[in-house]
Amino acid sequence: MRTEHADVAIIGAGIVGIACAYHLALSRRASRIVLIDPLPPMSLTSAASGENYRNWWPHRVMTSFTDLSIDLMERIARDSGNRLHMTRRGYALATRQARPDTLLRQLHEGYGADAAGKIRIHDKGSKGSYRPALSADWETAPDGVDVIQDRDLIAAHFPGFDPEVATILHIRRAGDISGQQMGSYMLETVRARGGKLMRGKVVEVALTGASALGVEGESGRATVAADVVVNAAGPHVGDVAALVGQSLPVETVFQQKIAFEDSLKAINRHQPFSIDLDGQEIDWSPEEKALLAEDSATGWLTRTMPGAIHCRPEGGDHGTWVKLGWAFNTTPSKVSDNLPYDPSFPEIVLRGASRLNPGLEAYYGRLPSRLSHYGGYYTMTRENWPLIGPMGPAGWFVAGALSGFGTMAACATGSLIAGWVCGDRLPGFASSLSLERYRDGRLMKALLESESAGVL
Repeated sequence: MRTEHADVAIIGAGIVGIACAYHLALSRRASRIVLIDPLPPMSLTSAASGENYRNWWPHRVMTSFTDLSIDLMERIARDSGNRLHMTRRGYALATRQARPDTLLRQLHEGYGADAAGKIRIHDKGSKGSYRPALSADWETAPDGVDVIQDRDLIAAHFPGFDPEVATILHIRRAGDISGQQMGSYMLETVRARGGKLMRGKVVEVALTGASALGVEGESGRATVAADVVVNAAGPHVGDVAALVGQSLPVETVFQQKIAFEDSLKAINRHQPFSIDLDGQEIDWSPEEKALLAEDSATGWLTRTMPGAIHCRPEGGDHGTWVKLGWAFNTTPSKVSDNLPYDPSFPEIVLRGASRLNPGLEAYYGRLPSRLSHYGGYYTMTRENWPLIGPMGPAGWFVAGALSGFGTMAACATGSLIAGWVCGDRLPGFASSLSLERYRDGRLMKALLESESAGVL
């Protein structure tokens, strides 16, 4: 049985594990980095990423965290000639509430002391000027957020939306990237600095001085001896922690998405990534609704559903595809290699998304044959904050529970892990994103009583 020696072993070669390896490689304090995963890099959940990013959350800690990640992604965009295809048309969060007081309060809480300079109100008769997202260029896009409460302004700049929409929060430091391209760029850097990949599954750990990881792969059994171990195992992060006697407060929930060729041009190619915040009853015909209600397995589809349906043009201004997502599943499940797709999901999300984008009704019952139905596991804490920092045994760290925001937060996660490992000075919010927060009773009470965990 062969033995590999490493300064740092990273368990998991998804976007988060790769980002941890990248920032450790840049630090020049870890010359031998081994990424361990039974699957190819960027598989499983990383392959199903929505590839969107935003810097607003209903808490200042998460806003600062994602601001840092966007800073780091912008650096990669500059250094690589925008190889990661970063764009910035923003997030358009739509509601039919004319006075969404809770949402506006969360908006101010998320931006904290910067809120006054970042939030621009556009109501009937206001003198402020709204800049529509005519360009996808991230370098010229405005910052902050535009709160549009003038129905004429909404109709002029979002003509494809439901005319009942009364308020749009246009988050401007937001857009999309190619997660696969970003991961490839970072992995190339890791390899160029001496890092390597090992295909295999960590099945046991011996803690005797340096950690000895027992790895089973196609070529047999191997041992990786490492001074530092980073648990970035995505949906398996809890299983890896259990190998060293640790229990992490996480659960996994399977979420689905679809993408299809918009041959009927139902969605404007310049439309920002759009989210319908309002709950709804799905638009079934009376006959369809009666049939669904008769069956206990489908009756839930006739009741009120949560909001936060996603719609995004895919492929840039000249592309022809659209992505739809709806993370309405809240039931935790065990991770399985056979992903539990629901064959009815494409029609469900289509009808849900058509409430904000009525043009999608043209596809009812006739979704295009060129359609991709995909999904992945959201691994999350109850409060929907990540776990980034020391974990249990000396030399062990965790980078996990990044729910549906793994791609947008990967760079900041990698930077924080490198800081923890190397003993560098960390941002003030770092401890709040680590297991240390569970010793802060005031913070946890506030998070668990919050009206929103930032799930969009």
